[in-house]
Amino acid sequence: MNAQQCLTYLVEGIHSTVAATVDEQGLPHTCAIDMMLADEGGLYFLTARGKAFYRRLMARRYLALSGMKGEDTLSTVAVSVRGWVKPIGQQRLEEILEKNPYMREIYPTEASRRALEVFCLYRGEGEYFDLSQLPPFRQTFSFGGEGARASAYQIDPARCIGCQACREVCPTGCISGESPRAIDPAHCIHCGNCADACPVGAVERPS
Repeated sequence: MNAQQCLTYLVEGIHSTVAATVDEQGLPHTCAIDMMLADEGGLYFLTARGKAFYRRLMARRYLALSGMKGEDTLSTVAVSVRGWVKPIGQQRLEEILEKNPYMREIYPTEASRRALEVFCLYRGEGEYFDLSQLPPFRQTFSFGGEGARASAYQIDPARCIGCQACREVCPTGCISGESPRAIDPAHCIHCGNCADACPVGAVERPS
């Protein structure tokens, strides 16, 4: 899946997320926020200007969120995104209401909807994590010009001595049998066992 497909799944397949911001003291706050639209411009959601969430967004202009869907842990798909947001007033509001008609029940009149502000998460990075398959599948993505950072454990081939220590403790079997070893980032669950077990420090942890 590419970034656009991941964002679209977050909107259409998951929809409700838990979003995190920080206050003026740097302390975290979370709240439940529905993701309303996704397109080439980013991810769109809205809130009322009277809420503390709105004030934190305006102060920091940065947001992290996660959404998940599934009946239990081993049927769950999760998408997490973090990045920069900007207010766009009531642009796209009518489109949001058209695609999410339940919002008209929460804000039933035009006068009540004057409090709403649409935000666009326009540049960021994220992760798609699927536990409904074993081994689990992980994919990172970025959008809006955000550079993709290394997010998986890696083995330095210059330092790897080809022992079995990392493979013996890997729960998903994502480390190659060839020497020097290599980690498949699509199935690495970031447990850190390999880094702890490596006798020569060849495993590099993600930043």
